[in-house]
Amino acid sequence: MPTSSPDAARPCELVPADALRPADPTPGMSREMALSTGGMWSGTVDTEPGSVTGWHHHGEHETTLYIVSGTFRLESGPGGSHVVEARAGDFLHVPAGAVHRESNPADEPSRAVVVRCGSGVPTVNVEGPAPTAPVA
Repeated sequence: MPTSSPDAARPCELVPADALRPADPTPGMSREMALSTGGMWSGTVDTEPGSVTGWHHHGEHETTLYIVSGTFRLESGPGGSHVVEARAGDFLHVPAGAVHRESNPADEPSRAVVVRCGSGVPTVNVEGPAPTAPVA
């Protein structure tokens, strides 16, 4: 039996494609925001062929990306040494606070749909990757 919530009668909303607006700049990529609520941010990110973005993290936000088209390379971890590549149909998870950068190694633009859940500033640009562990 469905449960009722205080907002049970609130209608769903449409955000048309032409209503997306530029958001959270990071060098090397173009983000557009569809909507932002108190605990969620959603939008798209486009990366041109051969582009490498600046290092950044998403503060207290957990992030999920769904790759719509192209190839999406993600570097993270100590010294940026952990590398994954995602293609159309794949999902990526970026933990809250994880310093990372994206790149597009392919010959065609890449596009991803982004959903972040959390609070605070959604994007923090930083100088470089997470530090590597000191050698004892």
